[in-house]
This record gives sequence, structure tokens and C-alpha cells, in this order.
Amino acid sequence: MHMKHSTLGLRYAARSDVGQRRQKNEDSAYASGRLLAIADGMGGHPHGAVAGATTIRVLSGLPMDGEPIAALEAAVHTAAQTLKSMAEADPAMNGMGTTLTAMLWNGQGFALAHVGDSRGYMLRDGVLYQITHDHTLVQSLVDDGRMTPEQAAEHPRRSMLMRALESTGNVNPDMSSRGAYPGDRYLLCSDGLPAVVSPDTIHEILTSVADLDTVARTLVDLANRGGGPDNITCVVADVVEMPDGSTGDEHPIMVGAASSDQDPTPDSARL
Repeated sequence: MHMKHSTLGLRYAARSDVGQRRQKNEDSAYASGRLLAIADGMGGHPHGAVAGATTIRVLSGLPMDGEPIAALEAAVHTAAQTLKSMAEADPAMNGMGTTLTAMLWNGQGFALAHVGDSRGYMLRDGVLYQITHDHTLVQSLVDDGRMTPEQAAEHPRRSMLMRALESTGNVNPDMSSRGAYPGDRYLLCSDGLPAVVSPDTIHEILTSVADLDTVARTLVDLANRGGGPDNITCVVADVVEMPDGSTGDEHPIMVGAASSDQDPTPDSARL
């Protein structure tokens, strides 16, 4: 069977919403033809918002050339060092941190970095796979057979993190690489989505809705209809065959606390 060589690229969309019960959006996300990334800040507003927004801005601004896993892992460490310097300059920021799930595209596949409980999903040939592992206390209890997934989903402290990207400067992300095929669809989301929208419903929307902006908007709307107890952020991307010379969508999207219309960063902390 002769395979015609084609160029693969990304189409993408992103949306972030404060939800129904939070005062401020502490989520940030970024999507481009090269990088998909989501961060859910923790440590109390405004510092959680600052941690997530800073991490997303640092990642989106770095060239990340070279071998994708090494480049992405180095970028994650740069973001952690940036939070550390901000906390050293302003002790009030000690203890701030963020989740991070980021995918760096190299034309054939992705490097994936993950820390915390934001999630990555992949829809391939109609099957939905969760491609990240929550770094939460309840997930570690499920892993050890001490709690069922159903109990974990209902647990009042289900969002207690075991690992995050923090102002100490230490970060230990899960790193992996993923090959890509035309037709693959990816979703990165903060925990505000799976907290109230079931995997079956997420699967149904990703399978049945073609337009990516509509996918992102529908998922956010469903989370809000489910009570929207947390901020909700979604990045969706399709791997598509590109006409030669084209590199896919050329307009990066920044949403949530990192976007220019909602800047949580004090002037003194700007890089």
C-alpha cells in the first residue's frame, strides 16, 4: 500500500469561562499551530491566577526548538523558575502554583507535559482516551485499589493535588510523546469540565460536533448548565492534512487570566 506523504498540521479553538460560582477566573490557556497548553491556578486569587497566567505566557513566548520532549520539559522548568523569582520578589506570592498540561507539536506528533489535575483527552477512530493521569490524592487511592473511581469522582476533597508547578521552583511533570494521525482530535480541559460533564457526554460532543469553536463553546455551556462550580477552560485541536506550504491556523489564541482583557499580573511582576 503506497502512502502519499502529506504535511500534518493543527486546527484549534479555545474557550475559558469563570463558571457559576467563582468570582474570578484562575484558568489560562493558549493554542497555536505549535503549542496547546492549559493551566489552572491555585493558591487563592489573585496568586493562582498569576501562577497560571505566568506559566502560559512563559511557555507561549519560548522558542522551544530542538527535540520536542527536552524542549518542552526545559520550558516547564523555566516557568517554575519564573514563579520562584516572582515569589522571592513578593513573599505574598509564596505558595502560589498551577496545574499545567501542554502539548508541543512538531509536524508528526506531540510532546506532552502534565502536572496536576487538568486533563488531556484524545479521540481517535471514535474512541475517547484520557492521556493524562490526575496527580490528586483520590487518584492515588484509586491506583492503590483503596477507592473506586466512582467514589473518587464524588469525594469532597477530590481536587487536592499531590503535584503541581509551584513557586518553590521545583516541578516534576509527566513527560511523554505521542504520534499523530489525520483525524485525531484532542481536548485539554481544566477540572471544572469533568467535575460536572461525564466522559460519555464529552465523547458525544467531540464525536458529533465538527466545528472546533462550537465544540469548545458547547463543552463550556454544558459545564455551566451542570452548575459550573469551578472555572471551565477547554482547548480543542484537530490533526489535519495540510496543503503543502501551509502550517495551519496562524492566529494564536490566549484565553482566561493570561489574556490581555483580564490581566492579573501586578506591574512589578511583569517579565
